Amino acid sequence: MEKESLKYQRLREEMLRQQIEARGITDPRVLAAMRKVPRHVFVSEALRDQSYGDFPLPIGEQQTISQPYIVAEMTQALELTEEDRVLEIGTGSGYQAAILAEIAYRVYTIERIRSLYLQARKLFDEMRLFNIVTRYGDGTKGWEEESPFDAIIVTAGAPGLPSALLSQLSVGGRLVVPVGNQHAQDLIRITKDKRGVHQTNLGGCRFVKLVGEQGWKEF
Repeated sequence: MEKESLKYQRLREEMLRQQIEARGITDPRVLAAMRKVPRHVFVSEALRDQSYGDFPLPIGEQQTISQPYIVAEMTQALELTEEDRVLEIGTGSGYQAAILAEIAYRVYTIERIRSLYLQARKLFDEMRLFNIVTRYGDGTKGWEEESPFDAIIVTAGAPGLPSALLSQLSVGGRLVVPVGNQHAQDLIRITKDKRGVHQTNLGGCRFVKLVGEQGWKEF
């Protein structure tokens, strides 16, 4: 990776202070990851000066890189430790996986769009994020052979909770998923213990739709 300019470091610090900390993100591990990972390398060169703005950006294939605060909020909701194995559904640009990889022991991430999958894998290698394992395929079915996972994050809006993901969550695990229609969702945090499954609504959000066998159908 090329040496980062002071401009991007300054923009990232402003993002952290004005968008992340100001809205109540307090987990020091999340803050440290957001401070370290260079968000601008996950978007096209034409959009790099906007990459630390308080909004999502297009990454091609009708997909987006999420607003920085949403990335931080979802990551904090997972309550990660350095020993956790995390499954991410929807690699996209790779930014969310890179944030997770700074905190957790290993990140497994699945992307259904081949061009995005290849681009993200290349970036992970360039950034020497060797604790990220990638797969090209339908993320709604999870990654059964690597389960159970301590945490699962879904970075696209689902019509309901994919049952495969819930079954692959360990006892004591946390799952964060946007659930709703194709235009607006609620961010749902699910915890799983010996007594069952518990849900918390973290508030409204808007993601691109989750396409797959246990998501929205692609026509």
